[in-house]
Amino acid sequence: MRLGFALIAVLVLIAIPYFGAGMGLGMLFGVIIPYLALAIFILGFVVKVMGWASLPVPFRITTTTGQAKSLPWVKRDPLESPYNGWETFWRMFTEIVFFRSLFRNTKAELKEGRVVQGSTKFLWAAGLVFHYSFLVIILRHVNYFVTPTPEFVTWLQFVDGFFQIGLPILYLTDIFFVLGVGYLFLRRVGISQMRYLSLASDYFPLFLLLAIGLTGMGMRYLWKVDIVGVKELAVGLFSFNPVVPAGVGPLFFTHLFLVSFLIAYFPFSKLMHMGGAFLTPTRNMPNNTRAERHVNPWDYDVKVHTYEEYEDEFRPVMKAAGLPLDRDPDGAAKPEDANG
Repeated sequence: MRLGFALIAVLVLIAIPYFGAGMGLGMLFGVIIPYLALAIFILGFVVKVMGWASLPVPFRITTTTGQAKSLPWVKRDPLESPYNGWETFWRMFTEIVFFRSLFRNTKAELKEGRVVQGSTKFLWAAGLVFHYSFLVIILRHVNYFVTPTPEFVTWLQFVDGFFQIGLPILYLTDIFFVLGVGYLFLRRVGISQMRYLSLASDYFPLFLLLAIGLTGMGMRYLWKVDIVGVKELAVGLFSFNPVVPAGVGPLFFTHLFLVSFLIAYFPFSKLMHMGGAFLTPTRNMPNNTRAERHVNPWDYDVKVHTYEEYEDEFRPVMKAAGLPLDRDPDGAAKPEDANG
């Protein structure tokens, strides 16, 4: 049901621009919605990040899986338990760039009545392939927004299409992107525990990303579009002088609308882990609690009830129950207590 709801929602999103573009709504789908989506993305992203940054983190709650710095002769792990800002930077770098914690992740399986720890390297590899393919595809699309084409984009296109399979050149990142999204989807539906925990909000971004990839590949390899018109529209959007050329075709507006929806949806979804990864207090703080004392800056005085006050309040009851008392029944300290 949750999977079907997400699939229907994406199919509706595909149908809206596909049929709407044929009704003369090119300005709406080609200009107004992209600008609106970008504004929502920027505002939502900033508000979300500022909200996270404003949350107080008075104590060190660093997640560590290695030996912290202590005595000089104890070997420590600077990446798993960073002591200073530089070591924390390298830990964050390996996390953001190489998904280090996902690489080290394990899964628990029940085999022959025993719980067995297994590897999740396929998940790490699929995540790495998906994210980097998506990044390269985004950078390649810079070609449509500026003139002349930047040198780094030309270099990326050459490397990405190095094998030159057919004409037009088949970019490897297009294939890897679809395979990466497909693996994440199949993993979510193929593992019973994941399927039980998955919500429509987990399936929806996968279907949306898959639709974006397939419509983009369809324009490149199957149903040709007016590339000159597409670039004219893209350059116009980038220069804030938008023009909607005739003859671009509904498939392009469908692709652009899906991308715009993804951009607007981004700050309100789990995709915001892109920004949250930098603000995770369990990762972005050094583990130096053995060297420094971190005091909660807004600690307030707490009224406590000492044992002496407790005994004064319940002395008769404690004496009747035969419980030992630190003071005599009249409240005077016992001789041994007075002598220290």
